Amino acid sequence: MTTTTAVTVDELATLMKQAAGVTVDPRELEQSPQTPFSVLGVDSLGLLGIVGELENRTGQSLPNDAERCKTPEEFLALVNDTLRNGA
Repeated sequence: MTTTTAVTVDELATLMKQAAGVTVDPRELEQSPQTPFSVLGVDSLGLLGIVGELENRTGQSLPNDAERCKTPEEFLALVNDTLRNGA
């Protein structure tokens, strides 16, 4: 995959399914972006998998803080800021 400038809610939902085995409706993520990953069923290992998959897709390293994000909103803000600014 080529370099991405922003990860969408839909892409995050897909990554959550692929890397963490958690199915979440993208509309649910959009409507409640502050819902903690733990409530959605994504644990720290699942989030690490999501970070790893994104790094593979974008060819960019993400900050260690990415795997410590508590909510989709926080995660997307950090990841998209990093991708826009080229890490």
